[in-house]
Amino acid sequence: MLNPIHLRTLQECVRTGSFAEAGRALGYTASAVSQQMVLLERSVGGALFERSARSARSTALARRLAERSRDVLGALDSLEREVRAMVVGDEGSLRLASFATANARVLPDVLGAVVDRCPHAEVQLDEGDPDEVIGGVLDGRVDAAVVFEYDLDPRQWPLELCAEELLAEPLLLALPETHRLASAEQVRLGDLAADRWICTRHDTSGARSLVRLAAASDFIPEIVFRSNDYAVIRDLVARGLGTAVLPGLAVSEEHVRVTRLAGRQPYRRVKALYRKQNTNPLLPIALDQLAKSCAAVAEGWRGDSAHYEPEAP
Repeated sequence: MLNPIHLRTLQECVRTGSFAEAGRALGYTASAVSQQMVLLERSVGGALFERSARSARSTALARRLAERSRDVLGALDSLEREVRAMVVGDEGSLRLASFATANARVLPDVLGAVVDRCPHAEVQLDEGDPDEVIGGVLDGRVDAAVVFEYDLDPRQWPLELCAEELLAEPLLLALPETHRLASAEQVRLGDLAADRWICTRHDTSGARSLVRLAAASDFIPEIVFRSNDYAVIRDLVARGLGTAVLPGLAVSEEHVRVTRLAGRQPYRRVKALYRKQNTNPLLPIALDQLAKSCAAVAEGWRGDSAHYEPEAP
């Protein structure tokens, strides 16, 4: 295989017509240049120079090889620059996945920060619930996934993944504005035993958490509508068609009343999952911005004491 260092030296020898001049241009001694050309001649199997005591005249083979190697060495230089850029995160790709409410409230700031810092990097975002995105993290198709876990429906994450908690979302009541308890700062769930309920699909953590919350208050909720789209759930509540329990990121007070649950506050935990061996230089940037964005959301909740209270230490 041809050595690119030898090819660069050959180009200077052909250009200058002298081993000594080529050495001065490249920072080698004339002897070192001569040795490199001997090795290159062995590689190509032919003479590259007609040597005399005072000169080294390039052969037709040397001139042809020097000419043809320009494009190859140029491509190698370009590859080296790309690799260096990828190592420091200026280029390369970052693949993230997250669930819908985090995509709406948290990920825009994260994606914007990564793109601003690394404008030449390729940044991708996919959406899915935890079970839909974990596989991509495990097999390397996704660098990090933002997932959730309910206190009332705990789960185990794969041991080969790091799981960093980013945010504790309080579970809050969403009531129609005309509801008899709409003005209350907090409501005991048992006082809503006779209400009709709206929640996510029956096979979701949110639905299981509602059933377990209700069981702790000695009733079985009458669930009349189901949707995995929290905007739909809020609209149904706003129309007076039922009551819902929403995680903090899904809360919007437009046309609904939001209040705290009385008693011990349940949470949905937002976490970042990523492989321990992932060396993508863009990943720490994304994780740092995820932490900052979630901290900003939590700070906003602490300032809204009418509906939120911080998690007990």
